[in-house]
Amino acid sequence: MTTLSGQPLSEAIGYSFSNANGAPHREHSFYPYTDNGGSTLGITGSDFAILAGDTRSVAGYNINSRYVPKVFKIGGDDETGDGAHIVLSVVGFAADGQALKERLEAVVKMYKYQHGKPMSVRACAQRLSTILYQKRFFPYYVHAILAGLDEEGKGALYSYDPVGSYEREQCRAAGSAASLIMPFLDNQVNSKNQYIPGSGEGHALEPKKAGPLPRETVEQLVRDAFTSAVERHIEVGDGLQMMVITRSGVEEIYYPLKKD
Repeated sequence: MTTLSGQPLSEAIGYSFSNANGAPHREHSFYPYTDNGGSTLGITGSDFAILAGDTRSVAGYNINSRYVPKVFKIGGDDETGDGAHIVLSVVGFAADGQALKERLEAVVKMYKYQHGKPMSVRACAQRLSTILYQKRFFPYYVHAILAGLDEEGKGALYSYDPVGSYEREQCRAAGSAASLIMPFLDNQVNSKNQYIPGSGEGHALEPKKAGPLPRETVEQLVRDAFTSAVERHIEVGDGLQMMVITRSGVEEIYYPLKKD
C-alpha cells in the first residue's frame, strides 16, 4: 500500500496533509498575561492593620506610569471610599487586579444592601477565596492581600495565591520585591532569629516571642522596607501608598520614593 505521494506507507509514518510541502511547523500562541511589577506588604497590630504598596507600573524595562495604586478601599463610597472598613492590595497583572477589585467591591456592597450591615473581614476573606477559585482555569494573574479588623477589633491580614488558597498572617509581602522584603519582616515582625539579651549563651539563648507592634513602629518598618527595596529592584519605586485601618476608618498616607 502506498500514500498519495507514492511513498510506501511504512515510510510515511507521521505524514500530515497540513505539512505536505515539507515546510516546518509553526506554533501560533497567545499569552494573555503580563507582569506590571511593583510590590505590596501588610502588617497587623493589636487594634490596626496596614496595607501598603508602591505606585510604579512597568512593562519589562519600560515605566508605564509613576502613579498606579495597588491598594484599594473596599465597600466605601464610589468617589472617595469613605465608609470602607476593608482594604485589598493586588500586585501582578494590573488589569486583572482592577477586575478583581471591582468584583469584590460589588459583592461587599451587595451584601450590605441585602443584610443591612457591613460584611465582616472574615466573611470577605472567604468570599475572595471563592472568587479566585471560580477562575482557577483562567486565573486572575495577581497576588492579593486582604486586611481589616476582626470581630474582636484586632488587625486581620489574609494572603492569597492566584487560585484562592489563603491563610491569616501577621505580615506578608508580595510582588517583585517580596524576596527582599519578606526576610526583613520575618526578623522585625515575626521575631525570627531574635533572642532575649542576657538569657543565656549559644544554644541556651531564649528566643524572642513575636507580638503585636505599636503603630508608629509598624509605619516606620513599612517605610524602611520600601526604601531598601527601591535601592535593589528596578520594578519598585516612585511613591509609597499606605492604608491604615482602625476603628475610626481607613486613613491613606503617601510618601515619595526614588524615581530612578
